[in-house]
Amino acid sequence: MAHQHWGYSPGNGPERWHEVFPIAHGARQSPVDIHSAAARYDPALQALTISYDPATSKRIVNNGHAFNVEFDDAADRSVLKGGPLSGTYRLIQFHFHWGSCDDKGSEHTVDGVKYAAELHLVHWNTKYEKFGEAVKHPDGLAVVAVFLKVGDARPGLQKVLDVLESIKTKGKETVFTNFDPTGLLPASQDYWTYLGSLTTPPLLECVTWIILREPITLSSDQMSKLRCLYFNCEGETPCKMVDNWRPCQPLKNREIRASFQ
Repeated sequence: MAHQHWGYSPGNGPERWHEVFPIAHGARQSPVDIHSAAARYDPALQALTISYDPATSKRIVNNGHAFNVEFDDAADRSVLKGGPLSGTYRLIQFHFHWGSCDDKGSEHTVDGVKYAAELHLVHWNTKYEKFGEAVKHPDGLAVVAVFLKVGDARPGLQKVLDVLESIKTKGKETVFTNFDPTGLLPASQDYWTYLGSLTTPPLLECVTWIILREPITLSSDQMSKLRCLYFNCEGETPCKMVDNWRPCQPLKNREIRASFQ
């Protein structure tokens, strides 16, 4: 399996990633199953402070694994603070993982239950010079995860979905400005947190995960828009972009903390 050819099919999927990325069997891999009864309430955990500037959104890209909405992270304009974090973390991108059916799309699970999709808002620790430096450190990234389930339409998601038509295949990108990701967050900011890794190669163990307890909903129509993308480049054999998630990994000796009782 060549470095650049990892994916989600049997020949190059998560069960093969360890061949190129041995850290796949590391001590703090993600995602994990959140066993809610075993999560420890920690009164020392602070409230999250999330402040996003819509003017920082730049473009949307199909990278052949998912689509990324990318942000200008040159200054402290879209930031995450508080929670389990010390310091300021800047938003660099967000992306989703989703399934081919509505109960099979999230990466994290709660008491073994999967959601239709999972949003990851990726931030890097500004005590490091840049994102590429931050990922080399155990406290380099903070990812806010939001579960999505099928129900009422999510107005805050529609602008993203409307542009997917123009990035259907790998390598396509388009300008995507003036978007506020705050519209993708649930009303409650109760969360679980644990130390983990990227869920895609290179699987670096540099992530403080902040998983919001309350899911958001999206409509069946909105869900089907996500499933209209392709893993392949234009002109190649079509391969629908679905089930782009990594299965849960062993928790090992880590603890999951909760901000709520």
